[in-house]
Amino acid sequence: MVSINNVTELIITGLFQDPEVQKVCFALFLPVYLATVLGNGLIVVTVNISKSLRSPMYIFLSYLSLVEICYSSTVVPKFITDLLAKVKTISMKGCLAQIFFFHFFGVTEILLLTVMAYDRYVAICKPLYYTAIMSRSMCHHLVTGSWVGGFFHSIIQIFITIPLPFCGPNVIDHYFCDLHPLFKLACTDTFVVGVIMFVNSGLFSVFSFLFLVSSYVVILFNLRNHSAEGRRKALSTCASHIMVVVLFFGPAIFLYLRPASTYTEDKLVAVFYTVITPMLNPIIYTLRNAEVKNAVKKLWGKKVNSGVEQN
Repeated sequence: MVSINNVTELIITGLFQDPEVQKVCFALFLPVYLATVLGNGLIVVTVNISKSLRSPMYIFLSYLSLVEICYSSTVVPKFITDLLAKVKTISMKGCLAQIFFFHFFGVTEILLLTVMAYDRYVAICKPLYYTAIMSRSMCHHLVTGSWVGGFFHSIIQIFITIPLPFCGPNVIDHYFCDLHPLFKLACTDTFVVGVIMFVNSGLFSVFSFLFLVSSYVVILFNLRNHSAEGRRKALSTCASHIMVVVLFFGPAIFLYLRPASTYTEDKLVAVFYTVITPMLNPIIYTLRNAEVKNAVKKLWGKKVNSGVEQN
């Protein structure tokens, strides 16, 4: 069956309809996005410059921060500019591109969080073998595998979407392009593609979340055999990871494991994991990690001193 695509441009309804509320949202979300880019960018620069942050845990943290910048940037810049636009539009190709990169970076982040959990498991449960297992080449393989996994996940999403016929209407009741609202515009039965999306996104998120929770339960159980100081350091690190996992997976599972709807709270939940969570991650990791805080202070101190000397 040949797909019929009379729709080349989509109209986005946005988060709110009131122009005054949209201006308030612009003033609120622009600083949040800038903080996301600067905060995560600072972690990337600090890890790559600081000689004290060469362990696998910080290498993974650097890549996670890079993915956070990319993940947020697929949605937030257009979302912010649309807050000042009377008519919010996006081309069909642009919509598909946004879906691809949104899911690409989202799943890459999930896999990186899984890799970080594995790294903590080896460090705490198999400390004598840590250096041998988490070699630099292994770290690079794990990071590459995360990117490749995200790519294949997104390709599946796009392959099930492109054949769908879109013959009107062309109004997406959301503030960015995603599968749920786009499927509602298809002029055909989307039950099968909905099931595929449910498995590819919803169940994948649930199983990944359960795997991560199980990993940290095993890690916490093994901490009984460590010294009080060792338990304190490990708990501090694991607590940061667990907070990020809950903040990321909670909203995603809420949206992708339930029927599609146009409730305002769905959009607000989406705002949380596309705008707020990427900003919180660098705060969580730096505030609870003394080594990262010290490295940031040293880096900032060098910048300030070099600026003073130049003057």
